[in-house]
Amino acid sequence: MIDTLYKTVMPDAVKKWELAGLVTDFPEDGGECFRFGELQIAVFNFTSRGEWYACQNVCPHKLQAALSRGMIGSAGEEPKVACPFHKKTFSLKTGQNLNGDEKPIAVYPVKVEEGKVYVGLPS
Repeated sequence: MIDTLYKTVMPDAVKKWELAGLVTDFPEDGGECFRFGELQIAVFNFTSRGEWYACQNVCPHKLQAALSRGMIGSAGEEPKVACPFHKKTFSLKTGQNLNGDEKPIAVYPVKVEEGKVYVGLPS
């Protein structure tokens, strides 16, 4: 079910921008989880890079909804998040697993306007 529920959204495929919260709702260099319908999406305020990212909150390894509480960092130039339970690491740009052969996670575009954080969705 997780494979059909979560699909990566490319910026040119966004049909609507869903409000995730105010910039001040997100910790610096950390994430928060928001629910959009059936989706749980982790949104990260990557303060040290001056960037924002969003991905599915469910780690494909053990299907635990906890990526928003994972550690974020960089692998070279690649921004990444590590699942807090088993340290499976995923690119926040592509969703690819960086330290194993787990399925990729879905990633979503993020924009910030007038102090509000939006996640791009396909419908």
